[in-house]
Amino acid sequence: MLRVKTPMGSLPWLGVIAGNVIFWPAWTFACGYVVHRIGVDRFEQDDVVTAPRGFEADGRWYVDTLQIQRWKERLPEAGGLFAGGFAKRDVAGGDPAVLERFVAETRRAELTHWAVTSGVVVPMLWNPWWAAPVHVAVASGSNLPCIAVQRYNRLRLQRLLGRMRRTRV
Repeated sequence: MLRVKTPMGSLPWLGVIAGNVIFWPAWTFACGYVVHRIGVDRFEQDDVVTAPRGFEADGRWYVDTLQIQRWKERLPEAGGLFAGGFAKRDVAGGDPAVLERFVAETRRAELTHWAVTSGVVVPMLWNPWWAAPVHVAVASGSNLPCIAVQRYNRLRLQRLLGRMRRTRV
Protein backbone atom coordinates (compact mmCIF):
# COMPACT_ATOMS: atom_id res chain seq x y z
CA MET A 1 0.00 0.00 0.00
CA LEU A 2 1.29 3.47 -0.92
CA ARG A 3 2.29 5.48 2.14
CA VAL A 4 3.18 9.14 2.74
CA LYS A 5 5.37 10.75 5.40
CA THR A 6 3.34 13.04 7.70
CA PRO A 7 3.86 14.64 11.12
CA MET A 8 2.02 11.59 12.53
CA GLY A 9 4.48 9.26 10.85
CA SER A 10 4.11 7.20 7.71
CA LEU A 11 0.42 6.89 6.81
CA PRO A 12 -1.40 5.17 3.95
CA TRP A 13 -2.48 7.55 1.19
CA LEU A 14 -6.07 6.35 1.39
CA GLY A 15 -6.11 7.15 5.11
CA VAL A 16 -4.81 10.67 4.46
CA ILE A 17 -7.41 11.24 1.75
CA ALA A 18 -10.20 9.80 3.92
CA GLY A 19 -9.13 12.03 6.79
CA ASN A 20 -9.40 15.08 4.57
CA VAL A 21 -12.73 14.06 3.06
CA ILE A 22 -14.20 13.46 6.52
CA PHE A 23 -12.59 16.43 8.28
CA TRP A 24 -13.71 19.34 6.10
CA PRO A 25 -17.47 18.66 6.03
CA ALA A 26 -17.48 17.65 9.72
CA TRP A 27 -15.50 20.76 10.72
CA THR A 28 -17.74 23.02 8.65
CA PHE A 29 -20.88 21.51 10.19
CA ALA A 30 -19.42 21.74 13.73
CA CYS A 31 -18.42 25.39 13.30
CA GLY A 32 -21.85 26.25 11.90
CA TYR A 33 -23.60 24.49 14.76
CA VAL A 34 -21.47 26.04 17.51
CA VAL A 35 -21.82 29.59 16.14
CA HIS A 36 -25.57 29.01 15.57
CA ARG A 37 -25.89 28.25 19.31
CA ILE A 38 -24.52 31.69 20.26
CA GLY A 39 -27.33 34.11 21.11
CA VAL A 40 -28.23 36.64 18.43
CA ASP A 41 -27.63 39.46 20.94
CA ARG A 42 -23.88 38.71 20.68
CA PHE A 43 -24.08 39.79 17.01
CA GLU A 44 -25.99 43.07 17.45
CA GLN A 45 -22.81 45.19 17.20
CA ASP A 46 -19.64 44.94 15.16
CA ASP A 47 -16.52 43.67 16.86
CA VAL A 48 -12.85 43.75 15.86
CA VAL A 49 -13.47 41.09 13.18
CA THR A 50 -16.71 42.40 11.67
CA ALA A 51 -16.06 46.15 11.88
CA PRO A 52 -16.03 47.97 8.53
CA ARG A 53 -12.59 48.58 7.03
CA GLY A 54 -11.56 51.71 5.16
CA PHE A 55 -10.73 49.84 1.96
CA GLU A 56 -14.33 48.60 1.75
CA ALA A 57 -15.40 52.16 0.89
CA ASP A 58 -18.93 51.62 2.20
CA GLY A 59 -19.27 48.50 0.04
CA ARG A 60 -18.04 49.99 -3.25
CA TRP A 61 -14.83 47.90 -3.16
CA TYR A 62 -16.92 44.72 -3.36
CA VAL A 63 -18.79 46.03 -6.39
CA ASP A 64 -15.92 47.72 -8.22
CA THR A 65 -13.08 45.30 -7.46
CA LEU A 66 -14.73 41.93 -6.81
CA GLN A 67 -17.78 42.51 -9.03
CA ILE A 68 -19.72 40.79 -6.26
CA GLN A 69 -23.13 41.35 -7.83
CA ARG A 70 -22.17 39.04 -10.71
CA TRP A 71 -21.55 35.96 -8.55
CA LYS A 72 -22.91 36.35 -5.01
CA GLU A 73 -26.24 34.65 -5.75
CA ARG A 74 -24.41 31.49 -6.83
CA LEU A 75 -23.08 30.82 -3.34
CA PRO A 76 -24.93 28.36 -1.10
CA GLU A 77 -27.21 29.65 1.65
CA ALA A 78 -27.17 27.67 4.89
CA GLY A 79 -28.70 30.17 7.31
CA GLY A 80 -31.77 27.99 7.77
CA LEU A 81 -29.83 24.74 8.15
CA PHE A 82 -30.32 24.46 11.91
CA ALA A 83 -33.62 24.76 13.75
CA GLY A 84 -34.38 28.41 14.48
CA GLY A 85 -31.90 29.57 11.85
CA PHE A 86 -32.33 32.62 9.65
CA ALA A 87 -32.68 31.98 5.92
CA LYS A 88 -31.48 35.25 4.43
CA ARG A 89 -32.82 34.62 0.91
CA ASP A 90 -36.40 34.85 2.22
CA VAL A 91 -36.09 38.33 3.75
CA ALA A 92 -38.42 41.03 2.51
CA GLY A 93 -36.94 44.52 2.70
CA GLY A 94 -39.53 46.67 4.46
CA ASP A 95 -39.36 45.82 8.16
CA PRO A 96 -36.46 47.52 10.00
CA ALA A 97 -36.52 44.88 12.76
CA VAL A 98 -36.08 42.08 10.21
CA LEU A 99 -33.30 44.03 8.50
CA GLU A 100 -31.54 44.55 11.86
CA ARG A 101 -31.74 40.80 12.44
CA PHE A 102 -30.35 40.24 8.95
CA VAL A 103 -27.39 42.51 9.80
CA ALA A 104 -26.78 40.48 12.98
CA GLU A 105 -26.95 37.26 10.98
CA THR A 106 -24.33 38.55 8.54
CA ARG A 107 -22.00 38.88 11.54
CA ARG A 108 -22.87 35.35 12.66
CA ALA A 109 -22.22 33.97 9.17
CA GLU A 110 -18.95 35.85 8.89
CA LEU A 111 -17.77 34.44 12.23
CA THR A 112 -18.75 30.95 11.07
CA HIS A 113 -16.72 31.25 7.88
CA TRP A 114 -13.69 32.61 9.74
CA ALA A 115 -13.96 29.68 12.18
CA VAL A 116 -14.16 27.16 9.32
CA THR A 117 -11.13 28.77 7.68
CA SER A 118 -9.16 28.56 10.94
CA GLY A 119 -9.47 24.78 10.77
CA VAL A 120 -6.84 24.75 8.02
CA VAL A 121 -4.16 23.90 10.60
CA VAL A 122 -5.81 20.64 11.73
CA PRO A 123 -5.29 18.55 8.55
CA MET A 124 -1.60 19.36 8.76
CA LEU A 125 -1.43 16.71 11.49
CA TRP A 126 -2.03 13.88 9.02
CA ASN A 127 -0.96 15.45 5.71
CA PRO A 128 2.50 15.82 4.22
CA TRP A 129 3.98 19.31 4.51
CA TRP A 130 3.48 20.06 0.82
CA ALA A 131 -0.31 19.64 1.17
CA ALA A 132 -0.55 22.80 3.29
CA PRO A 133 -1.00 25.13 0.28
CA VAL A 134 -3.77 22.89 -1.04
CA HIS A 135 -5.66 23.09 2.25
CA VAL A 136 -5.12 26.84 2.48
CA ALA A 137 -6.47 27.20 -1.07
CA VAL A 138 -9.52 25.03 -0.29
CA ALA A 139 -10.27 26.80 3.01
CA SER A 140 -9.74 30.27 1.55
CA GLY A 141 -11.43 29.60 -1.76
CA SER A 142 -14.55 28.20 -0.14
CA ASN A 143 -14.87 30.73 2.71
CA LEU A 144 -13.46 34.10 1.64
CA PRO A 145 -16.15 34.63 -1.04
CA CYS A 146 -18.80 33.94 1.61
CA ILE A 147 -17.14 36.38 4.01
CA ALA A 148 -17.06 39.02 1.26
CA VAL A 149 -20.79 38.56 0.63
CA GLN A 150 -21.59 38.88 4.35
CA ARG A 151 -19.55 42.07 4.65
CA TYR A 152 -21.01 43.54 1.46
CA ASN A 153 -24.58 42.72 2.52
CA ARG A 154 -24.02 44.17 6.00
CA LEU A 155 -22.70 47.47 4.64
CA ARG A 156 -25.56 47.67 2.15
CA LEU A 157 -28.19 46.87 4.80
CA GLN A 158 -26.72 49.36 7.24
CA ARG A 159 -26.96 52.09 4.59
CA LEU A 160 -30.59 51.13 3.94
CA LEU A 161 -31.41 51.14 7.66
CA GLY A 162 -29.77 54.57 8.00
CA ARG A 163 -31.95 55.94 5.20
CA MET A 164 -35.05 54.37 6.79
CA ARG A 165 -34.23 56.01 10.15
CA ARG A 166 -33.67 59.42 8.56
CA THR A 167 -36.97 59.34 6.66
CA ARG A 168 -38.89 58.39 9.83
CA VAL A 169 -37.51 61.29 11.87
